[in-house]
Amino acid sequence: MMSDDDRLASDLATEAGRRLLVLRSAGGDPDGLRKAGDRLSHEFLAGQLARLRPGDAVLSEEGRDDLARLSASRVWIVDPLDGTREFGEAGRTDWAVHVALWELGELTAGAVALPAQGKVLSTAQPPADAAVQAPGKLRFVVSRTRPPAFTQSVADQVGAVLLPLGSAGAKAAAVICGEADAYIHSGGQYEWDSAAPVAVARAAGLHASRIDGSKLAYNQANPWLPDILICQATLAGQLLGAIGSVTSASE
Repeated sequence: MMSDDDRLASDLATEAGRRLLVLRSAGGDPDGLRKAGDRLSHEFLAGQLARLRPGDAVLSEEGRDDLARLSASRVWIVDPLDGTREFGEAGRTDWAVHVALWELGELTAGAVALPAQGKVLSTAQPPADAAVQAPGKLRFVVSRTRPPAFTQSVADQVGAVLLPLGSAGAKAAAVICGEADAYIHSGGQYEWDSAAPVAVARAAGLHASRIDGSKLAYNQANPWLPDILICQATLAGQLLGAIGSVTSASE
């Protein structure tokens, strides 16, 4: 059942994305545009959450980390502009806005807006066909700028092709929308990079974990959460096994 929190996550991500599109359409220096986008979206999201959910804590990539959140029962985890690099590149659509809610140890609501693609994926209306695997070769989405070295070996082992994309949200969305079968990343992320994508992916029936199969933990003192696997649930065992064999062989 859709909750007010599901709706709020979707509404906030949608509106932040709309504002970012307006800002981007005005053009300007790419670096200045990126900084302005981060600031604009963060100020909007933080302001709205303070107004609409005054008792909740907020962890934002662009905000000061108040460790009082560690004793809070509800924490909004947001990435105001995921894929800042891509936002500053004309014509790129692989950037996103992430809004997620963590409650007492679990992600309970989330939304990933892909403004330049005209999409908003959320727990309010999770895609119904996300868990359907397409025929043919498996497709793994990986970072376009820093793909983990082991992913090519994993792809070779299971007969997959690699699809480079920017933004963690855009990569997760590709899996959620059935445009890819798995998103594999290692080597650097924070909670705000994956919280909203994971909330939506799980609501859509997909598997989401660390690359060793362990649980993704949020609202931790150190928000560093360096690796992730989001995939079709039926592929999880095969891919975790392949990742384990490749990474152990390289140690």
